[in-house]
Amino acid sequence: MSMAIIVHGGAGTITSDRAEIVQAGCRDAALIGWRILENGGSALDAVEAAVRALEDNPNYNAGKGACLTADGRIELDAGIMNGEKLNVGAVACVEYIKNPISLARKVMESPHVLLVGRGAQEFALEQGIPQCSFGDLLTERQYKRWKEAQSAGAETEEEPRYHRREVNRGSPREERHGTVGAVAVDTSGILAAATSTGGIFNQYPGRVGDTPLVGCGFYADENGAVSCTGEG
Repeated sequence: MSMAIIVHGGAGTITSDRAEIVQAGCRDAALIGWRILENGGSALDAVEAAVRALEDNPNYNAGKGACLTADGRIELDAGIMNGEKLNVGAVACVEYIKNPISLARKVMESPHVLLVGRGAQEFALEQGIPQCSFGDLLTERQYKRWKEAQSAGAETEEEPRYHRREVNRGSPREERHGTVGAVAVDTSGILAAATSTGGIFNQYPGRVGDTPLVGCGFYADENGAVSCTGEG
């Protein structure tokens, strides 16, 4: 059967000065996944590797380069699914993990389906997935945007920032649709999907969007595979 892989880096508006590097990052990630398929690898391995590449690229809102929450943290979500056996693994509100998609893969290979926050962190340690520092994930671009949002909020808000109806108001469109993902089919005809995000810019701490929820942010079975952009 013919193999294929499709990668996306988010559906938000991409400014002209960033278009080339963002498109190049998607091409590079797709090629990484494609080489795995070419060498007889599985669709699951291909989508995980492609999304890892996007998480490692600071130009996307996933892994390194992810946006900050309202209180200045980086909380990451990811999910992965095998379309043959319908196995699913996902994590949410994970901190200090460079590649949450690989942690989601470990969850998929365990009796669990979705792990969140502290439990996900402890599971990562049990699985030998090393923690990284906050600085390993932070980029100057995201920190600058967060500082600007904090300054604007201090000037206009009398209530605590967590009481706002829309904590992410004023966030750039690109940060509202910054989820990355990949879908693939291998030579055996097996499909897989994977997705990862840093959520929404300046979001309420602990927020979990559609991305790591199976059937909402991603899905794969014997008929098809999908990775949505959603809203973080």
